[in-house]
Amino acid sequence: MKCYVKKFSDLDTLTFFKLAKARVDIFVVEQECAYPELDDVDILEETRHIYYLDSDGEVVAYSRCYQKTSQVTAIGRVIITEPNRGKGLASKLMKESLSVCKHLWPDYKVQLSAQTHLTPFYESLGFKAISDTYLEDGIPHTDMELTQ
Repeated sequence: MKCYVKKFSDLDTLTFFKLAKARVDIFVVEQECAYPELDDVDILEETRHIYYLDSDGEVVAYSRCYQKTSQVTAIGRVIITEPNRGKGLASKLMKESLSVCKHLWPDYKVQLSAQTHLTPFYESLGFKAISDTYLEDGIPHTDMELTQ
């Protein structure tokens, strides 16, 4: 399994298709959220797509990092594909994502919008809640910020 960190302009079409399909399979199909999964953040020059592919070239894990405001960067669209869950890959992916954020935006705060049931996982990585729980596409979420 290999990790890649790329801008949109550096992704080949097959890889972007696989990443988009994995995101749609999880966020739209599995979680039953009918919303436009692909957005303009994907193609921004500063956005980085962080992903792991297995030896067959299939998506195992994915996230994206981007500049949210002039002082805040965000990690979003965090996924581990279904057959690869429960193997510690989420921690590995998040550590890589945090490394990318800190490298590109060393003085920025790092935030994310967590599905509320996952807040203990993100807390274990140094995040703390900065909002009350709210519904996003019918799923409870909590905004979080890195405290370390």
